[in-house]
Parts: sequence; C-alpha cells; structure tokens
Amino acid sequence: MKRVLTRRPSQDTPPPLAAAVDEEWDVDEAGEGEDYVSGWSTGARANTSGVMRWALWGLLLISPLLGAAAFLRASTAGAAQPTVTASSPAGTGSQGAAGFATLFVAEYLRAGEGDQEQLAAYYPAAGDLQLEGESGRRHGEQLTVVRLRQTDPDVWSVTVAARIVSDSEPTAPQTTAASNAQTADADATIHYFQVPVAVGPAGGGATGYTALSMPAEVAAPARIKTPDLIYGPEQPAVNSDPRSEAVTEFLLSYLTGTGELDRYLAPGTELSAITPAPYTAVSVDQMQIEDDQDLDPGGAVPKDGTRSRLIVTVRATGHDKIRVPLSYALTLKARAGRWEIASLDGAPSPALPAQAATSASTSTP
Repeated sequence: MKRVLTRRPSQDTPPPLAAAVDEEWDVDEAGEGEDYVSGWSTGARANTSGVMRWALWGLLLISPLLGAAAFLRASTAGAAQPTVTASSPAGTGSQGAAGFATLFVAEYLRAGEGDQEQLAAYYPAAGDLQLEGESGRRHGEQLTVVRLRQTDPDVWSVTVAARIVSDSEPTAPQTTAASNAQTADADATIHYFQVPVAVGPAGGGATGYTALSMPAEVAAPARIKTPDLIYGPEQPAVNSDPRSEAVTEFLLSYLTGTGELDRYLAPGTELSAITPAPYTAVSVDQMQIEDDQDLDPGGAVPKDGTRSRLIVTVRATGHDKIRVPLSYALTLKARAGRWEIASLDGAPSPALPAQAATSASTSTP
C-alpha cells in the first residue's frame, strides 16, 4: 500500500511558522511514493544538485578562458597608452633635438645682416638681434653632434662640431701675411657650438623643438689617454709565420675579392668580402700579438681551439695606385694545423687592470 505523506500545521502557530517548526506526518505502511522534506521533494533536490554540479563544472572549464580574455584586454589597453618617463632619451626627443641643433648651427654660420627671420625660426628672440656682415659669407661643413646631454626633463644641451669655410673674400683689408695665415688657420680648425634645445608637444601628437638661446662657442671636448691594450709592441710581419700568412690571405680576399673568403674562416664565422672590391693589392706591414708573443717564422700551429688576438697594420693599394694604411683587430683560431679567422673584432681589446699595472711597471726604468 502507498504511503501518503501529509503535513498538518499546528493550531497554536501561524501556518508559515508551523510549517517550519511543528510538522506532523501521516505515512502509509508500504513506504512508496514521494517523500517531502521541509517543502522540497527528494526528486527536486536531486535535480537541483545536478544543475549545481554542472554549473560548477562549467565555471571551472571557462575560468581559464575568462582569465585569458582579461589578460588580453589589459595588454591591449597597455599597448594603446604607453607610458614614457622624462628620463628616457627616446621618449624626450634626443635625436630630434640633435638634428634641430645641427640645422640651427648651419643657419647661424651662414647668417648675416638681414637674416634675423631665418634664425627666428629656431630661436624666436633672434628676430630682435643685430646681425653684421654679408649674408652667406661663410658656411659650416662636416657638421656633427659630438655631445648630447639632458640638463632638465625637457631640455637637451647639444654640442655641434663644424668646420667653417669662407665663401667670399674678407671685406676688411689684411695688413700682413701673418694675419692672412692666422685667418686661414682659424677657418681651417673645427669649431664647437653648444645649443640648448627645449622639447615639448606641438599639438596633434607631434613633438616640437625650440632653441633657448643663440649658439655658444665652446672648447673642444676633452681627450683621454689611450688605454692600455692586451697586445705587445708592433713587430714587422714575417711572411713565413703561420699567423701572418693567414692574415694576408684573408685580407687579400676580403679587400680585393681574390679567392674564396670562406676558406680562411673558422667554422661558424660569417663574413662577406667588400663589394665592389675597393683595393687591388694588400701588403701586411706590422703586427701586434696578444700577450706580447713573438712572431715565430716557421713555427708550429698550436693545438686545435687555441686563440690568438692581434692588430694588423696593412697598406692597401686603391684603383688609383695610391696605397693607404689600414688597421684590423682580428681573432685567430687554430684548427687542423693552421690558423683561421675567428672574428673581425669591432675594436682592439683593452687590458685588464692587473695587466695594465704590470705593463706600467715593466716599462718604468
């Protein structure tokens, strides 16, 4: 027989409270039918549990996708609005300031009476300057930036070097040959002009520049003492030395296009001969070898993998039959009983502090 489950609310409490607190049930003896507990059937509870389980699994499955989408949105936003600090040279217009200062110095050197407007394009206050001399009486050649430093977040100090060339005869008479020579020497030397350039937004996302003053002529940049290098003294190249032979064959192919360059290179070294070949002949004159080693005519090549760094001074003959001096820093590597070119070095190698101290002590009488 079926069990019939009914709920009779208590007579002493309102129906909602009785349903939650004082419930009585009539159950048949067969135990069949649908059970109800606190207003929910066991079947409804099972269905609800299943739906919740599927919902949780769904969240677990899609959460990586949601995280990836959020990361992509953040990356896109970051790319669209980059942050540039004032100390970043690229972000504060260092290259633009250098070019602006170079153009300003070029215009300044050509300027003469009546050229205020041309200079005002770079330095607005130049419109009120008093200029003397004929316009275009001189100009600058070989203008180049030799120093660039940031003095304030939006200000660059640019030093421009220029060789000044006179375009017209001087109007003032030269009284002596000495004064003529002095003027010629002054024009032949390189002059240095320091220009302060302000950098800022010019509207429409563009960057603008303006000079804060007229150029100031300054002294040449300081030179430093040549640092000690790892190489020994110069020695005459000996054709019978294996290193000299390897270097000569390599440079002959590299500079004149004679032979196949690859046959002189160590495995893994990639170099291409200069094309078109600028020279017709090469002679190796001097060599400086690492660790003060001596050239050994007819000497045996050391074991495979041994390296030797050196500086080579050569004379290369051009197509005009004129020989010019050239120097190369090279690294050689021993393999199969011969020297091969491991690298064409970008610069000679400086000595370590200990090596420099040893070199100084041995050279002191």
